[in-house]
Amino acid sequence: GGEPSLEWSPLEDAGRSTPAVFYTKKDGEGGEEDTNFDPGYEPDWAVISNVKRAREPVPVRNTGEWSFSLPLSELYSLRRARFSLGRNYLVMTSRGGHPLPPLHFHRGGTRGLLRALQRYIVLAPSPMDGRLFLAYPHDSGALSQSFDELNLMDDGSSDLVSRFMQDPYATTFGGFSKVTNFFRGALRPPDSPHHTMGAPGANGHTSMEEEPGFELITCGAELGPRPEVLRGNPLDKWDEFLDPEGRVQNPEKIKEIVFRGGIIPSLRKEAWKFLLGFYPWNSTTKEREDILRTKTDEYFRMKVQWKSVSEGQEMRNSLLKGYRNLIERDVNRTDRHNAFFSGNDNPGLTLLHDVLMTYCMYNFDLGYVQGMSDLLAPLLFVTQNEVESFWCLTGFMELVHHNFEESQEAMKQQLLQLSLLLKALDPELCDYLDSQDSGSLCFCFRWLLIWFKREFSFEDILHLWEVMWTRLPCDNFHLLLACSILESQRGELIGSQHDFNTILKHINELTMKLDLNTVICGAEAIYLQLAMCKVG
Repeated sequence: GGEPSLEWSPLEDAGRSTPAVFYTKKDGEGGEEDTNFDPGYEPDWAVISNVKRAREPVPVRNTGEWSFSLPLSELYSLRRARFSLGRNYLVMTSRGGHPLPPLHFHRGGTRGLLRALQRYIVLAPSPMDGRLFLAYPHDSGALSQSFDELNLMDDGSSDLVSRFMQDPYATTFGGFSKVTNFFRGALRPPDSPHHTMGAPGANGHTSMEEEPGFELITCGAELGPRPEVLRGNPLDKWDEFLDPEGRVQNPEKIKEIVFRGGIIPSLRKEAWKFLLGFYPWNSTTKEREDILRTKTDEYFRMKVQWKSVSEGQEMRNSLLKGYRNLIERDVNRTDRHNAFFSGNDNPGLTLLHDVLMTYCMYNFDLGYVQGMSDLLAPLLFVTQNEVESFWCLTGFMELVHHNFEESQEAMKQQLLQLSLLLKALDPELCDYLDSQDSGSLCFCFRWLLIWFKREFSFEDILHLWEVMWTRLPCDNFHLLLACSILESQRGELIGSQHDFNTILKHINELTMKLDLNTVICGAEAIYLQLAMCKVG
């Protein structure tokens, strides 16, 4: 049992004129057994060897200029980076903090390296940074992760074990690529004979020598039954939750009622401002009056900034001009069927335009991205107020701004997490979708980007969003909603002769045909099913 290690040898050092990847095994005496060229991988990087651990190993061994050797057990993390011209490079960190040179890939090959690495280790993306991957050995107890990585459980100390291997996680680097391996099964109590926290036995993962993409780590258990869930009554009282000074006395109770049944229309204008952070839950009536004055002044200061830009100035500010053009185009197609935005020269359209332009002044880095008008329209409809809708939008964007970032890393990550969830909940459905070359679930992109805005009626979206803003029962409830929708369609998908294009067509044609309460109940039932799998 040797230990796998990574040897990096740039082509100039190796003296090879043709790119090649070699797998080299060394026997116990240090003699090489064989060297095999693997034509399935691409240029620039070098050798993975099985070497016997020395009594006093040196974690990082320099083997020449820009060359090194590192046992994979000593690899702590790997970060993907890119030059402005598009060339990739990787930065590795060892567990001992030893400096490693950046690995440059002039002619591609990053995926090949990462696929090969995942034959020996698990690369799990950091929940805080989509470009950072943490390394774990296959048989490590470190794989006994909780659902915290997916932010599915609201309890940070959840004991829910998700033993999973993501292979190839690295393919998220190249767009919505296939994810061919997901976590499956879950857990038994620690004293169960099938519960494996250390090296896997009969119920562990398959041999590392098998083809990557078909390895699984399981704990030998299946998910329990999915409970039945019912919706409740909406929030229909507000004043009774206020103390004499106007503070909300039991915000958690309000959130629970809203999650269970939504809010009656007449209370939305007030309640939404708390759910989206315009007012703090513990603020008094007097404090809220002061907050409104302050935020009104701030809003109009920002509005004046873009209103006062002359035509000549805008000609020399391509960024602002581009934002204005995008906004004008999107405003003209946003929710025009709703009376508040219908017809020509509608004041609602003017407000929609002005609030979005002002948001560009508020958030210069993000500016305006297509889809943001879809988020604002319901806020403006409910508040009927320019200032309040703006600040509610800033609160909403705090939850979803990463969806609109240019890199799209957050969207790729969410699609990957959705694939992992679906694989655990319904392996047959996930495998079927994967077999149609749609393993990335990219047809769910719009769902996650703007929180199902175009999948439900306008009134349903008001209900759904206020449920989601409670952040109950977990931060990533939107992923469970997506699973609920997909599972509701399994009969239409499995057994049909759909290819990827017809699957995409079917999903798009679900617009306005889904029953919202059924979808929400399904998502909560999935959550409870997963939550009941906690280790005792």
